[in-house]
Amino acid sequence: MDFNEVAIFISVVQEGSFSQAAKKLGMPNSTVSAKVSNLEKRLGVTLIQRTTRKLNITPAGQAYFKRCIQGLEEIKAAESEIAAVQGEPQGLLRITAPNELGSSILPGIVSQYIKKYPKARIEVLLTDRRVDLLSENVDLAIRAGELKDSSLIAKRIGTLYFAPFASPKYLKTKGTPTHPRELRNHSCLQFTPVGVDEWKMASAKGSLNVPIPGRILINDMFALKKMALMDDGIVFLPTYYCYQEVKSNKLIRILPEWRSHLTPIHFVYPAQRFVTPKLSAFITLATDIIKRSFEDYEI
Repeated sequence: MDFNEVAIFISVVQEGSFSQAAKKLGMPNSTVSAKVSNLEKRLGVTLIQRTTRKLNITPAGQAYFKRCIQGLEEIKAAESEIAAVQGEPQGLLRITAPNELGSSILPGIVSQYIKKYPKARIEVLLTDRRVDLLSENVDLAIRAGELKDSSLIAKRIGTLYFAPFASPKYLKTKGTPTHPRELRNHSCLQFTPVGVDEWKMASAKGSLNVPIPGRILINDMFALKKMALMDDGIVFLPTYYCYQEVKSNKLIRILPEWRSHLTPIHFVYPAQRFVTPKLSAFITLATDIIKRSFEDYEI
């Protein structure tokens, strides 16, 4: 379809003559007439009956003109919607994050975001499953660890690391280890995704793979932390996840010189020519909050 022919036809009908349409469009009369003729040939109908005095729009021409105008109105409406989308953040923003990481950092960010942008809505999917952003129509993912999909846009927003924690009562009863090798004499609560046989720990002095004894293996951080709070042993968890308990003296970080290797945290989103305001605004707000939060989690 030649949309230029359609636009010229509309102009001829609106102006009431080929000459007035040509004047408005800034082109020769012959070009305007030829374009309308080509349109009629393509459609196989006469749209305009030409006489020396005036134009007569045929019934087919009137019907076609009406449909074309409706189409233009739809295009204008679509452009208005796009202009609105490119302005104030609005509409549904879908975000995914790992369970524990998302439940720890997202509530505060989401709360600030929806207060700041009243036309926006947020749907949060917390799952340890690697979500396919494109097929599942998700705008943004927060991911921990090295990235695998190079087709996505990634923005590094911080790092996290694991450290050993225990309750004051447990340490009073069992003693406080002064070196990772002493963990073999303690009850260690094991987070199975990190490893069930050893904890990989590092310090300025080097790295160690520490054999870990223990009879409790759990794949959920919340349950592990709860058991540590119940004085059942030493846990190896992210510092951000135990931050509040350390501040309230319910847990104590032990072996402060030792921790896991650093794990990068990224925002990840599908490649796109234009980032929508709702996504851009969230990334800006969340990046600042998360960076400050992880600085606070240095415990």
